Amino acid sequence: MPRPLEEQVVVLTGASSGIGREAAVLLGQRRASVVLAARDGDALKEVAREVELAGGRALAVPTDVGDWPQVEHLAHAAFEHFGRIDTWVNDAGIALGGMVEAVEIPEIEKIFRTNVLGVIHGVKATLPYMERQGGGTIINIGSVAGVRAFPVLSIYSATKHAVKGFTDGLRLELWKKGGDYHVTYIAPTSIDTPLFEQSRTKFGTQLGPPPPIYDPRIVAESIVFAAENPRRDIFVGGAAKAFDVLERISPALSDWILLKNGIIEKQITELPRDEPDSLEGPPSGPRTVHGGYSGQSHATSWYTRTFEWHPVLKPVALGAVALGAAALMRGRRTGQGQ
Repeated sequence: MPRPLEEQVVVLTGASSGIGREAAVLLGQRRASVVLAARDGDALKEVAREVELAGGRALAVPTDVGDWPQVEHLAHAAFEHFGRIDTWVNDAGIALGGMVEAVEIPEIEKIFRTNVLGVIHGVKATLPYMERQGGGTIINIGSVAGVRAFPVLSIYSATKHAVKGFTDGLRLELWKKGGDYHVTYIAPTSIDTPLFEQSRTKFGTQLGPPPPIYDPRIVAESIVFAAENPRRDIFVGGAAKAFDVLERISPALSDWILLKNGIIEKQITELPRDEPDSLEGPPSGPRTVHGGYSGQSHATSWYTRTFEWHPVLKPVALGAVALGAAALMRGRRTGQGQ
């Protein structure tokens, strides 16, 4: 089992803003040693101070996770400074809004390099050090878009599907390998972080989060929880798990629900899209935990805290979702029959 957090060294990518920044401070409050990685070195220094003020130890290592030598250096720096790597959190990610025909190939390559290769780079870099210790914990931050693709976010959804597949395959390899390894996939629904307002779009305005929206803290808390309490998957928000179950029961029903509720229109806002975006480098301006949707976001998720953190209770929730999906399907068939 993992060590208590006050004895752990945690490497956290995507630590300059959003979920990563919130998780860094929570880890500091638990007196963990936190290695902070992101492209924005100045923002990392701010986060390092916040971690230390909270009670932890911090090391800031500016890193572009899409570049293998930089991630290799990150792992080496973490080990050299703290002597071990207990948990590695792959949180860095970017989004790209637009219909597939409007997106350029170099843009697609960039988002795959960050969202997919960034995760693979992190795992490849940390495994040699974890092997010396006989194990460790890997936490990959995915998305509900990793089990249910969304229009306007087709490319982003493809990257998160790739992360989900890589995580599941890696877990089996490490089980076969032996040792005290733990692999967790965290799948949030829309989270109120700067991701959406900073994303490049092909429609001239800001990308909007598909509702429902949640506060970043519940995802950060799930990261901290999983570092001490290994879980296979953690879906953040009841809607995230509902889509996962619906995809298993009837993907066509999921399609119908999304289109019926205007999912495309909800993701194309009227807010101006200011350059520069986050695709090629860190955006300008202060880095924050929250985006612009705090007034519309849920402060927490009772579903996640109750059922995802304690999976022995999950069959109760899954049964309720399955019954709801069956009722929707019956209603849809009745409507079509009329």
